[in-house]
Amino acid sequence: MALKDLIEKRNKLVTDARAALDEITKNTDESRAAELDQRHDTIMADFDKVEGQIQREQRMVDAEKRAADAEDEQRSRQRPISGGEGRGQDGGDKLEYREVFHKFVTHGADLGELNAEERAVLKAGAQEMRAQNTGTTTAGGFTVPTELANQIIKSMAAWGPMYDEDITTTMVTASGNPVKIPTVDDTAVTAEKHTEGAALTDDGGKDVTFGQKSLDAYVYDTEFVRWSMELGQDSIFNFESLLGELLGERLGRIANRELTVGDGVGDPNGIVTASSLGKTAAAAAAITVDEIIDLIHSVNPAYRQSPKVRFMFNDLTLAAIRKLKDGEGRYIWSSGDIQNGIPGTLLGYRYSINQAMAGLEAASKPMIFGDFGKYFVRKVGQPVIGVLRERFWPDLGMAGLIRFDGELGDTAAVKHLITAA
Repeated sequence: MALKDLIEKRNKLVTDARAALDEITKNTDESRAAELDQRHDTIMADFDKVEGQIQREQRMVDAEKRAADAEDEQRSRQRPISGGEGRGQDGGDKLEYREVFHKFVTHGADLGELNAEERAVLKAGAQEMRAQNTGTTTAGGFTVPTELANQIIKSMAAWGPMYDEDITTTMVTASGNPVKIPTVDDTAVTAEKHTEGAALTDDGGKDVTFGQKSLDAYVYDTEFVRWSMELGQDSIFNFESLLGELLGERLGRIANRELTVGDGVGDPNGIVTASSLGKTAAAAAAITVDEIIDLIHSVNPAYRQSPKVRFMFNDLTLAAIRKLKDGEGRYIWSSGDIQNGIPGTLLGYRYSINQAMAGLEAASKPMIFGDFGKYFVRKVGQPVIGVLRERFWPDLGMAGLIRFDGELGDTAAVKHLITAA
């Protein structure tokens, strides 16, 4: 199915799913409500499949375009045949069997994609039965080069988003000296009723108490990765560039993990570790809508007005949340609008997927909620990737370094939900 058709189908599924939910009201009888629920679940399952097809089709379109561009470039570089008589100088280009066959197989072996002249060339070439073949080295196999695609399949895994300045409060410093951040919590202190003519109390009982948080600069490295001079020269890829990209992702993964679940002892105090308890779930491997609502309201309303307020959990927890419904039978998760860049929400709040967080298992913290702007990430410059060309000569070596720290400035700003033991 064409990409355009898939996108139209996806949009229709979203509309149908919403219509099924909207049809459920307080007056809807139980059997009809169950039927509509089942219909919605079926539509959303189709939605997930179509979304995957769209992604695969888009990758295919991109790959075909790159292949076509590479083929056009290769043809433009072809030199004319000997004697200065290039193809096409007399009577136009002469079709070659290999060109027609390439077109034939790239269009799904469909003869309808070929014109009459191309079909004639293909038919004539197919009748040429030769004893020489590529399967036997001495019969011609030695003349067939081994080719390597100029693309590499790189496995992927999500690792954000705690290093993202749009999520947390980020400060970048040139050096690694400790950064001290003063804190004050005066929320439990109030004024007192005044009696006319009475002297004001001056016993220090209402003095403001200050605190301090410290941001250090912990260093993490990738260790050295070495490769030979020959590999660097002979590889079809720019090996130095490829390794640099992979090592950069390693640094990103360790930064996100430590800023999420770091224990604060010789490491950053991760946001999950530093958060305070908001809600204890009744089950060991499941959460309910009411428990999520309790988690929200465990955070003071002052924090819930922040532009950086959000949930955070891993993708499997999101999968469980997507199946939860409120008392009216409506799903509490909203998919947003993918085409227009509107993110999904949970009970009206945005969320971030963080694969470093624990899942729904006994005595874990699978979900946090609050003002992420109160979590401070200190970066010392930028991650560094270095290449040594003499130490391992004639081979080469590459390693990456990153310096950072993280701390929750106000533990009341972010709360976690913990599952039962």
